[in-house]
Amino acid sequence: MSDLTVSGQPVTSSLKDVRALSKRMVGHFLETVVPCRTLPGEALNGDITTITRVCLELAVSMLDGTDIPGKTQQLAATAAAWAREGIPIDTIHHAVHEGFKLGFDLVLTNATAEDFDTLKLLTRRLMEVLDTITTTVALGYVRELRTVVSEHHTAAHTLTSALLSGHANSTMARECGIEIAASYQVFALSLGVHPDERDPALDREVVARRKLRRVQAALATRFGAAVLSLLSVDGGTVLLPATLLVGAELDDLITDLSGAAQAPITGAVIEAVAREVPEAADRAHEVLDMVARLQDAPKLYRFDDLALEYQLTRPGPALDYLRTLLDPLEEHADLLETLRCHIANNLNRQRTARVMHVHTNTIDYRLKRITQLTGLDATQAAGLWYLRSAIVARSHHRQRAGG
Repeated sequence: MSDLTVSGQPVTSSLKDVRALSKRMVGHFLETVVPCRTLPGEALNGDITTITRVCLELAVSMLDGTDIPGKTQQLAATAAAWAREGIPIDTIHHAVHEGFKLGFDLVLTNATAEDFDTLKLLTRRLMEVLDTITTTVALGYVRELRTVVSEHHTAAHTLTSALLSGHANSTMARECGIEIAASYQVFALSLGVHPDERDPALDREVVARRKLRRVQAALATRFGAAVLSLLSVDGGTVLLPATLLVGAELDDLITDLSGAAQAPITGAVIEAVAREVPEAADRAHEVLDMVARLQDAPKLYRFDDLALEYQLTRPGPALDYLRTLLDPLEEHADLLETLRCHIANNLNRQRTARVMHVHTNTIDYRLKRITQLTGLDATQAAGLWYLRSAIVARSHHRQRAGG
């Protein structure tokens, strides 16, 4: 029981319903702390609401003359997570102080002149609470920032970089404390955009960092220290010992990671012995780039899936010839897009029409116009082969030209 009373009631009586008050405070943050409005809803409805409740419980316990070490530990852990996700420290401190103002106003609601001496003691004790919370947040945040800054120098990142550059050896592996696998599944990954990254009212960087953190957590939970990765918010490279997953399990991994990211993930995978990891990574990223240029569906691709397309992009007279086949469509953007979309949808007219928001008759008309202009019929095997090849060659040429 608190030794401080206002109008005959303990000063903490107006703060006891911490769940309701924490929700009220988060709503208050959205109205008064401008940076809070840019945070993703999952952060506001999850971590921030939870930690606001923890701060209230901590404040109540300290005003009542006790302390709860577990609450400060939870606060420090959450501050560390916020640092990793890129939530600005000034936003956090603004929210903490706004919460204190609101809480203090509630305590003063029924205060009278007779409570003056009590209020002096209360103010001093509240300053102690504020000091505890801000210090705990700052220490947890800064400690994590230092970890993030030095992350690329840790053993796992050192070994990953060495494998990808072809400089890994047994001595380095022993120093890192990580065994080099005989062979790896080498993944090139592209992390798609989370819906909230497109919301101009939200902080895109924070949303993207949370997406990346979920992917990294999913990999670590499933594979522990066995998985090696160099990832950014847009994607990167993952090395997984080849014995851990095979066949359809590789496809399932991409599906699971997409679920964790709450965003589409496209991947390319090539298996290679340890010494050939650099070449495999380069080729996997080339395949991934090709998938992006062709705007194929987000999923896992193997080299075998696109071997023909890969070969078509090798320099030579054939490539030069193929990329000119679509020149007659240069002034007809709708026809080029229809052709690309129709092939990507496995020649399904209804699906192509749905994707392009037009009638199937429009698709038929455009395909006929493509035949008239190019002399190649997309409804015939030979014509389709050349048109698909031309799209591959054209996309490769545009990338090389910076288009």
